[in-house]
Amino acid sequence: MEALVSVAIGILCGSGLWLLLRPRTFQVIVGLALLSYAVNLFIFCMGRLVIGRAPIIGTDGVADPAAFADPVPQALVLTAIVIGFATTALLLVVLLAARGLTGTDHVDGRESG
Repeated sequence: MEALVSVAIGILCGSGLWLLLRPRTFQVIVGLALLSYAVNLFIFCMGRLVIGRAPIIGTDGVADPAAFADPVPQALVLTAIVIGFATTALLLVVLLAARGLTGTDHVDGRESG
């Protein structure tokens, strides 16, 4: 399970970096979003990857502190998702305004070629 999640995080990071280095602003925004998803997944996985375990109290009714799911990474990821959504919306509005003013969607404002 850990290997699969590690590969998924690596693919998200690699794809995000590749898109971040592209010349068009929409690709840069999508690259930033993929990087934020990779970081969110990484932080979420720091709270332990366990399948089939109760979040706080086990099936026997006894609370074992060693078996607790850590709520801090979950709260951090939830906050990061909300902030990432707002940032992406703001970047898209800025992209549309810049395209309207310059007539191009390249990062440097010029068509390459």
